[in-house]
Amino acid sequence: MGVFCVIVVNLDKAKAIAHDKRRQARTKEFAPLDIKATIPSEANQAEADRQVIRDKYAVIQIDIDNAASVEQLTAIVNTLEADNV
Repeated sequence: MGVFCVIVVNLDKAKAIAHDKRRQARTKEFAPLDIKATIPSEANQAEADRQVIRDKYAVIQIDIDNAASVEQLTAIVNTLEADNV
């Protein structure tokens, strides 16, 4: 008889990891705008661009919270990583 291993994934912990990856990706996108936000002539546009990023990641946050399986979380994280290469 063979030995069978079953791996069980804690979905709540997996969601926490996905949220960490989301935060890291958002921070990476914010970095160039953080500098522009300190330049008076570019501050308004930088803030508008930052709001677009906030809105984008708010949707991803909801998607992570609503994920019902590890496969759904994996797809979300893969999309994050592909967008932030």
